[in-house]
Amino acid sequence: MPEPLAYGTGKRKCSIARVFLRSGNGEILINHRPLEDYFPRTTYRNWVTQPLQATDQSEKFDVDARAKGGGLSGQAAAVRLGIARALAEVNSNLRPELKRRGFLTRDARRKERKKYGQPGARKRFQYSKR
Repeated sequence: MPEPLAYGTGKRKCSIARVFLRSGNGEILINHRPLEDYFPRTTYRNWVTQPLQATDQSEKFDVDARAKGGGLSGQAAAVRLGIARALAEVNSNLRPELKRRGFLTRDARRKERKKYGQPGARKRFQYSKR
């Protein structure tokens, strides 16, 4: 296996993805499994490939990603951010296009924690005047 050209870390919700770019023909592996096998929904597969397609690099690089934590949605978004960061590291000329499309922005939304003595993050017990 060839030496990685670039590395990018992606995060979303509770998911973390380590992404390695290697020169190749467009093969995408996530946790040693093909993209179609790991993400059954086409929406998630589209999220992962967006940075490569936006910069016309989908046939030039192989992607090897390790995703953990959270669910499939968070992992797909984390892999997308990792790919975008690695592409920007390989070729700095791609950075403005990736930034313009929002692929280099980390989505900071997380699940709000549940407060003690309450049934949920925002839900409260019903107020009783008497």
